[in-house]
Amino acid sequence: MFLAGAKNLDAKKEWINELNVFPVPDGDTGTNMSMTIMSAAREVSSLTSPSMKELAKAISSGSLRGARGNSGVILSQLFRGFCKVIAEYEEVDVTILSEAFQKAVETAYKAVMKPKEGTILTVAKGAADKALELATETEDLVYFCDEVIKHAEYVLSQTPEMLPVLKQAGVVDSGGQGLVQVLKGAYDSLLGKEIDYAIEGASSTQVVKISAQTQEEIKFGYCTEFIIVLNRPLSDKEEQEYKAYLESIGDSIVVVADDEIVKTHVHTNDPGLAIQKALTHGSLSKIKIDNMREEHQEKLIKDAEKLAAQQKEEEKDAPKKPIGFISVSIGAGMNEIFRGLGADYIIEGGQTMNPSTEDMLEAIDHVNAEHIFILPNNKNIIMAANQAAELVEDKEIIVLPTKTIPQGIVALVNYIPDYSAEENKEMMLSELGSVKTGQVTYAVRDTEIDGMEIHQDDYMGIGDTSILAVGKNLKETTLSMIDAMVDEDSAIVSIYFGEEATEESAQEIAAVIEEKYPEVEVEINNGGQPIYYYVISVE
Repeated sequence: MFLAGAKNLDAKKEWINELNVFPVPDGDTGTNMSMTIMSAAREVSSLTSPSMKELAKAISSGSLRGARGNSGVILSQLFRGFCKVIAEYEEVDVTILSEAFQKAVETAYKAVMKPKEGTILTVAKGAADKALELATETEDLVYFCDEVIKHAEYVLSQTPEMLPVLKQAGVVDSGGQGLVQVLKGAYDSLLGKEIDYAIEGASSTQVVKISAQTQEEIKFGYCTEFIIVLNRPLSDKEEQEYKAYLESIGDSIVVVADDEIVKTHVHTNDPGLAIQKALTHGSLSKIKIDNMREEHQEKLIKDAEKLAAQQKEEEKDAPKKPIGFISVSIGAGMNEIFRGLGADYIIEGGQTMNPSTEDMLEAIDHVNAEHIFILPNNKNIIMAANQAAELVEDKEIIVLPTKTIPQGIVALVNYIPDYSAEENKEMMLSELGSVKTGQVTYAVRDTEIDGMEIHQDDYMGIGDTSILAVGKNLKETTLSMIDAMVDEDSAIVSIYFGEEATEESAQEIAAVIEEKYPEVEVEINNGGQPIYYYVISVE
């Protein structure tokens, strides 16, 4: 049922992405939820004949570490609570399912600092409330699941009444829709519908890429050994002919003959040819064929693992620096800016691809510091960073709730090496409010939001809390957005142009701003970010 739920969500992810309130080309709720559940599905698929406890552990840890985006983190917390209950039983009935639903909702609500109704949480709570009501009325599992899903769909249909922004955009909550699709897939499995349960990448086998040069070094791939029990002794001529034949199909040849047996060793790409030739002289014994390329790959894997372990030991032994920084970023230019400001580790991700909790843990592992600040630089990544922080015991992890790239840059600019981690945290937090962020992209569909009528392919300037400008012309829309951001307190406008914009176009915008606001300093940076033509910060 779990695998079927995962497959159904994965199949519907693009449709769920399109339910994004803002009509931007990075709607990622479906993708985030799918990647979260598929991380758990891979762990589940690699189990053979698991107990309920092992299954629960695979679902819980797989989704927790694979969690991406707020919707993915909440989904992982729902699974975590659900699995705490089912892990205690070998069989699941209506009562246990209902209990698991209650624990799932309780766990997820606790994980969200300010739970908002009209979201995935509301849909989960609606399903759990219905489950509790039905548990006293029926023992029929199929009827129970069907009624719970029907009620979850009803609650989902009501989400636009709870969140005006959903009603304005004409969509239901995308996270809630994702959860309903998981439940529907699981229900299909319960009914015995034909489902392909294969999960891509489920095998735990490591894949190592070997360079072409390394492959060429092993000219003949199979080390082939056997003994020929001779029909009759070989003449000198026959022995020479046999050796010559082996030389024509391989190398590293050893042939030791006496009147009764011939011990043979050859490296060849076709062991069958050597065996066929040998059979003309007698029967074979003690045949041994080894794939040397495979052995070489295994050696490479072992060497790589050994090296990684050595490096880890060296890092452990090296003195930890007091404070380190991990920053989420996207675009070569943005990455360089963060490195230049002192970020120890860059997680490639951000708006178009939210990093997982596992990505955060890997980054933390690489930074040898006592206190590590994580700059998520996106409101949809903060929960995954917090989840990672809870899983780390040997370092203090401080998640600064930076919601945009400019906020992350301002935080690093205000870091003072002589201050303690706590003093720096207070200093950086106090400065986050000093920067406004605007991002310019295009609309992927028609909609009306923030009182603005938007058509597909229109340019949009999106501020920290609302859409600030819409238009048909990129430069004019960008300037309108900046006008909405600049006030009498503004001192610096920074323009980060993306991969779809040019330095020349950014300079044209800068020239207009300098003329219109002579008191404001304008900076231009190559951000290289996808999707967003410009990211603008006003301080």
